[in-house]
Amino acid sequence: MAASKSRGLGKGLDALFSSSEIEVPTEPISGAEQLDNNGISYIDINDIKPNEKQPRKNFDEEKLEELATSIKEHGLIQPVVLRRSEIGYEIVAGERRWRACRKAGIREIPSIIKDLTDEQNMLIAIVENMQREDLNPIEEAEGLNQMIDLFGLTQEEVSKSIGKSRPYITNALRLLKLPQQIRNFLSEGKLSAGHARAIAGISDPEKQVEIAEYVIEKELSVREIEKLIKELGKDKKKNAQRKMEKTPDVKRLEEDLKQIMGTKVNLSQKGKKGRIEIEYYSRDELERLIELLKSLA
Repeated sequence: MAASKSRGLGKGLDALFSSSEIEVPTEPISGAEQLDNNGISYIDINDIKPNEKQPRKNFDEEKLEELATSIKEHGLIQPVVLRRSEIGYEIVAGERRWRACRKAGIREIPSIIKDLTDEQNMLIAIVENMQREDLNPIEEAEGLNQMIDLFGLTQEEVSKSIGKSRPYITNALRLLKLPQQIRNFLSEGKLSAGHARAIAGISDPEKQVEIAEYVIEKELSVREIEKLIKELGKDKKKNAQRKMEKTPDVKRLEEDLKQIMGTKVNLSQKGKKGRIEIEYYSRDELERLIELLKSLA
């Protein structure tokens, strides 16, 4: 697989795919890695295992069947990229092709063998999937989070590695803080990343799920959900302002208590319940108020 530097691969990663040319050794290689004239190894499909750090978790079975049919007719045109593991080989890029080859009954598949570190292996898997737009928003966010948690990369370094802006990385990672139910909606394609980013602006998780379900039911666009959330914010602000407005009776009671206590008193009321807050400004004043309350008792 060849990737252009203009796609934004990070320093070191672009060199891995800077050329499609494969060096053919002067001495023959025995066993499973025997190269053909183009420098491609043909590897037994049973000696290949998936990449544990592969960010992509969901594979469309219908599309896999279509690819398998194409491979049966035309063969696998683009080799998979592998690296050696303790037993056999691990896929670096091309798991979808590998799965389709298994469905097609292909025994040996053309492969390019690379010597890669764990970090390079994971970064390439993420970059390849993102460039192909094969990841759903949650898979992408989890892949980016792996780059940060497992290998200690900063968001800035991740940004350079995958050719995306810093705000893009930040917004993607925010999706992982959403309730599991909403993350499932994203993985299933019921919500877009745009919907989820708008919902992430709401602090209440229960309200987030409620709005997500409403968006799916009504098939709202991102613009419509943004407008809805904006209106909800206005209503919440109005309700808060109404709660802050005190009736004349409450104000009178506050003034009476202030005269009794000799300090500022605040009454907050919600239905039949409420709270009395008595302010004090020193240890001596606190002790005075305690003695006063005891005498009233």
